[in-house]
Formats: sequence, structure tokens, C-alpha cells
Amino acid sequence: MSTEPSEPGGRDSATTGPAGSPRSLLDLLPLGTVALDARGTVHLWTAPATDLLGWSEHEATGMRLAGLLPPGHPAARGTGLLRALLRDHRWRGTLPLRHRDGHTVELAVRAWPARDGDGTLRVLADIAGARPLHLLERNAAALDALFTSSPIGIALFDTEQRYTRVNEALTRLYGIPAADLTGRTVLDVLPSPVGEELHRIQRAVLRTGQPIGDLVTASPDGRGAHSVSFGRLTDRAGRTLGVSCTVLDISERREALADIERARQRLALLDDVGIALGDLLDVRRIGEALTLALVPRFADYAGVELLVPVASGGDPPDVGEGIDARLVQIAVAAKRHDPAVDRMLRVSHEDGDEIVFRPGSVLGPVLATGTPHLAETREQLLAAVAPGDPMGPAVEALGIHSMLTVPLRARGRALGLLVVSRAGERAGFDREDLTLALELAARAGISLDNARLYVREREGALTLQRSLLPQSLPELPGIEAAHRYVPSSSGAEIGGDWFDVIPLTGGRVAFVIGDVTGHGLRAAALMGQLRTAVRTLAGLDLAPARLLHRLNQLGRDIAQRPDDPVMATCLYAAYDPGTRVCTLAKAGHLPPVLVCEDPATGHWVARPLDLPSGAPLGVDGVPFDELRIEVAEGSVLALYTDGLVEERDKDITEGVARLGEVLTRSIGPATPLEGVCDTVIRSLRPKDAGRDSDDLALLVARLGALPDDRVGTWTFPAGLPASDNAKGRVRATLAQWGLEALCPRAERLVAELIGNASRYTRGPISLRMVHSTTLLIEVTDPVPDPVRDTASALDDESRRGLPLVAAESRRWGTREGPIGRTVWFELGLPG
Repeated sequence: MSTEPSEPGGRDSATTGPAGSPRSLLDLLPLGTVALDARGTVHLWTAPATDLLGWSEHEATGMRLAGLLPPGHPAARGTGLLRALLRDHRWRGTLPLRHRDGHTVELAVRAWPARDGDGTLRVLADIAGARPLHLLERNAAALDALFTSSPIGIALFDTEQRYTRVNEALTRLYGIPAADLTGRTVLDVLPSPVGEELHRIQRAVLRTGQPIGDLVTASPDGRGAHSVSFGRLTDRAGRTLGVSCTVLDISERREALADIERARQRLALLDDVGIALGDLLDVRRIGEALTLALVPRFADYAGVELLVPVASGGDPPDVGEGIDARLVQIAVAAKRHDPAVDRMLRVSHEDGDEIVFRPGSVLGPVLATGTPHLAETREQLLAAVAPGDPMGPAVEALGIHSMLTVPLRARGRALGLLVVSRAGERAGFDREDLTLALELAARAGISLDNARLYVREREGALTLQRSLLPQSLPELPGIEAAHRYVPSSSGAEIGGDWFDVIPLTGGRVAFVIGDVTGHGLRAAALMGQLRTAVRTLAGLDLAPARLLHRLNQLGRDIAQRPDDPVMATCLYAAYDPGTRVCTLAKAGHLPPVLVCEDPATGHWVARPLDLPSGAPLGVDGVPFDELRIEVAEGSVLALYTDGLVEERDKDITEGVARLGEVLTRSIGPATPLEGVCDTVIRSLRPKDAGRDSDDLALLVARLGALPDDRVGTWTFPAGLPASDNAKGRVRATLAQWGLEALCPRAERLVAELIGNASRYTRGPISLRMVHSTTLLIEVTDPVPDPVRDTASALDDESRRGLPLVAAESRRWGTREGPIGRTVWFELGLPG
């Protein structure tokens, strides 16, 4: 018996029986039967009535109806209910009755008059809880409304998988009347294989009770899609009654999702193409990246064709109707490649072999007007191909049925064409595809034009830089040199790497290499200024350390602003083939590498030279020091910039060590230095390294010696006899060289220099003669005084007889050395 006043006959008393087993639907709505006489006295009271009101049969029998009504109820004061019952022969309504516990229970009552066997009038009434009854009525009404008004198709099946009830939405979805569905299975009404699949799933749901949700199947007409869900139907006792089914038409949703997916794929393609083209600055690589990105995602075949001047980095020509523009195919991609396909697509496998197109039919108007052409069908495509156009056989052979031809333009000028096509069973292009192709072509056009401008600017910058570098190296006795300059692999800006080989007096030679900080035209201009300054200072016969000191001072004048000094590195090496002495000084530059033969093993060994430290040019207050070494004849000196040995995430000393290893392997006694340069560049800067790199300069020199019979050196003690002794040596040596015609002048100048030196010095005086392209004569005397850069130097020259030397020699000069000052002059050889 329920003790809850709010839910008489409710859940607790109706859902479980004495043994706790599930009950049927009738157990949810206890239905009591009561019999009354004409005076309203209870004569029959069933057990469900006891469940509803709490009065036992013994207690209720004999009670008057008025005693069960709450006080003040209108029905308790008269016989209105009985009269209405007798008049209408039935009565239905809600009647409040008093529960045994004292609270009021609303009951739904259905009553009718009846007579017993002896003709006595009786009133029979069925009573039930009003709230549970109203709940069942609402549930039934909701179920009916769901079947009648729901846009979702609903069907009920029995255990034999036959339709028992369907709603109108399902009949509209299937296009079959309800009468033709009832009693039949899905195998009878739906086409295979949809019907077979649904029948199998129904059987599984009946067996396992596991519901199936959102199963996507084709609609019966095959033009749409349905979402089908199944669930097993059971009663309150758990007995299987059948299967419920809901069917939702998702054709529009699928189409919307397909549209969204297509839009997502288009955006992804645009993004991928942008990434693929983003950092490319070569038109052919841009064309290849574009076609590979489009095939097979967007098309089966794709080709990029540029105007011939554009493909070579030139300006786009004027293109208009009737103008015979020429195109070159720079890239092509296909879903498959074989000789026949490549032949039809005019794919070239030979480097530099270009296929030239003359626009006609489709290509010409698109190029001239900038209006794209869309051929959605093969008929439209063939109609647009002019007779004799090689495109016609290609369309037939490749099975192409749809083609898009869009212009490649940038900054209002035509660059070429993008041609994409589809073949086989693939759907043809539509207007949305045309819009996408135009966007792709616009992005590709900008990339192609940027690459074209990059090529032009880079070529101009490299031309400028090469004009500032030596165009050829001088040929000097005892010296062999080779060089390489490799520009940066990325960016249009040029670098400031440079080198030079400068002939010095006395057959000596200077090797110079440097690197200006930064890139661009400013770096190139500074490089040119520094190179010019070095050549000018080298003409003064300055020692390497002093030359770098003067060069650092000149850097202040070269700088554009006082707060923006010239920052550069430099290495200067002066080599004398006559003495095989090399003097080197550096300003923050990497150490040179000397390769020479090991006397003990006979193997060639490379080692970096440990030069005294020197700050880069532009840093004040740091002195420059020199290293003097005597090298073996045939040794090779390598000067280079950091672009050759520097590698990201690695110490630069590792690069210097790798350079030494390459030089050791590649240099021998007679190895051509041009080949050595190629080997070094190929080993340390391979073309396929796939990394950005700085520009580099490499200068390699084989340090030889002058023939012994072409050089003479003597030392004389200071004093008057020194002049006569020197004249005798000059006379004898010139006779040996066959230069007797130069004896008078040579003896006169040597006598003047040595005579003057004997008067002003106490140390020994050296005389050196070199027979080269000219006759070089040097007189060196120990002078303790430092070099003077003042006007008094003119008086010093007068004391040393330099006015006579200047008047009679071809060239002359002075320089400071470790043992004193040297005065030299040159005389031209006869003839």
C-alpha cells in the first residue's frame, strides 16, 4: 500500500509485485471496481480500490459514498450524480475521495447503472488514480503526435521484422503508402543492397538488444542519403515486442558537409601552394612546385607556360590580339608518366631543350585578354581547339574531358598561362573550380614576377660586384694563382667578399683577401673602396702590418657616418720569390692555410698559419703584427673568406680543418690550381646542400722561386771601396745576362746610392739584382731612424742621391724592412 499522498497508486506500489518482478502496463494504473446501491451504499469493494484509498473491503462495504467524499463537496448533499447517471446511463469525471489516512485522492471515475438478478438498481464504477491516468493519456497523445507531425520517419516492426506502424514522414521519404508497408519487411520494399543491410541490422538488434544509431544509407531512389537508427522494443516484463526505427533525410546536410569539405580542401590547397611557392625565387622551380601541388589533388594534368622573355628573367612583352607571342613550357605534372604521356604533354628530358608554343585557339585569347577559359565537357574543349593544334590529339589520347586555362599575371602584365585538365571518371571543372584556379594563378603570378625581378636585380648586383673584383690575375715569375668567387645562394643582396693579387717591386707579389660586414650595394661599394685603397697603399711598398694600420685609418674617411664605421676583415700577404719569404698580417680574418711537402714522409700536409691577432678594420687601438716565414719552393697558400668554411651550428675551426683535409687530398707538386679550386668548392659548398649560404672568395697561390741565375745578392762593408766593388759586380752580372747596354746607367746609379749610403751608415750595405721583366736593383743599408712621413724626407732623399735615380730610372721607390731602408729602381730591358 502506498504511503505517499501525492502519488496514490504510483511508482512504488505499481512497478513491483510481491516478488519484486516487473509487471505489465496495467500495473502502472490500478483499476478498482466499486458497486453502489441507489442510496449510495457500497456493496462491492475490490482490492485495487483498497490500493487507491486505503480502505479494506470489510471497512468499505456498507459505507455511504457521502462518507468517502471530503466535507463540503457538492455531491455529498444530494443525489445529483445518481440522477445524472440515470438520465445519461453513464457518468465520467473526476471525483475527490477521502483516503483512509485522511488526505484526499483525485480519482478518475467511470460509472454506469446496472440491475442485478432480482432487478435491484445498482451503480457500477471503475476508479483509477487521476494523475497516472492523465500521464498515460499525455504519453499516448505525445506518441500519436510524434507519429503524425514529426518530420522524421518513424516505423515499428514486430518480431518477424514486419512493418506494424509507420508515420506519414516515412511514407514520404520512401514514396510508398502506409498500406503498402504494413505487414511487409524492408526486403520487400527497399532496393538491394540497402534492404538486405537494414534487414540484417534489424535481426541483430532483435537478438542483442544493442541499439544502432546514425547509420548512413542511400535513399531508395539513390539520389540522397538517410540516417537510420534502430532500437529493440520490450514490454514492462522484458518481453521483446519488435524493433523501432527512425529515418532522417540527411541529403541536404551531406551536401552542405560536402560543400564545407570542398571549401576546406580548396583553402588547404591555397595554403599549401602558398607555402610551396613562398621562398622560391626561380621561375622553373616555382612552376614545378605549382604543378606538383595541383596534381592529383586538383587536376590530372597541369602545365605552366611562360612568355619566353619572362622565363629568362626579362621584362614581359606587350601581348594583345593578333600579336604572335611565344610561350615556353617550364613545368608539367601528370597523374601518371610513361613515354606516350610525356610525348603528348611535350615533356622535355634534355637539359635546356625547350618546347616553344605559339598561342592559338584557347591559349591566344586567354593570354591577350586575361579572360580565363573553362571547358566543362569534352565537346566544349574540342570546339575551342583550332584545326591542326597539337592540343587536339593530346586531348583524345589522354582522355581529357575538362580543361581550365587561366592567365598568369602580375602588376597588370601577362606572364604566361596555367593549364589544368581532368580525365577519366573524374568530374569536370565547374565555376567554383574556376574561381579557385584564378586565385592560384594570382598567387603564382606574383611569385613568378618576384622571381623574375629577383633574377634581374641579382644579375645586376653580381655584375656590379664582379666589376669590382679582379677580372684576371697578373702573371708573375715564380707565382701561379687561381681564384673563385661564389655569390650567396639566397637573397638578391650581394656580399662584400673580395680578393686581389698585386705585383710589388722587386718581383714580389701581394695576396689580399677581405670580407666587408653586411650585404647589399653598400657592402659592395665599401669592398670596392677598400680594394682600391689596398692597391694604392701596396704601391707605397708598405710592410703588411703598416699597410693594415693605414687602411684602418682610411676606413674612417670611407665610413658614411662617424657612428657607423667600416667593419671588415682583411688578410695581406707579401711574398718575395727571390728569397721565398712570405710576410703576413691580418685584421680579424681567418688564418690562411699553407700546404707544403713534408721532407720526412714526402706527403703534402696542410696547416693553418698561426698569425698574430689583429682586430677587424674599424676597431681602433689594436696594433697589427706580422708573421715572417720562409716557405719551401712549390708550397701552396690558400686564402679564403668565412663563407667557405662556416656552417650553422658548427664551430668554424671545424670548417678550417675540413678545408685543410680537402687541400691535403687535392694538392700535389704539379696539380693545376684551377682544379684545386673546383675541388674545394665542390667539397665544402655542394650545390645540392639544400641550405642558404653566404658568398665566398677563395684565392690559391703556388709560391715558387726565381731561377738562381736570374738573382744576385752581395753585401759590402761601409766605406769608399764599397762603391767600386759594387760597380764591378754590376758590370759582371749584366754581362752574364747579356744586358751590357744597361751597364753605364746601372753602374752610375748603384755607385751614387752606395756612395751616399757609405757616408751616412756604419753597417754593411746590401746590393740585390733581379733579371725579370725589367732589371731591378736594390740597395739596402741599416738605418736606425724610424720611417718619417714629414717634409724632411725630401732632404733625406737628396742626401741619398735619389734625385739622380728618379731622373734616370723607369721606376723607383723606397721601403722599410727588418734590417733597414731599401732604395730600389727599375731599368727597362733593351728592345
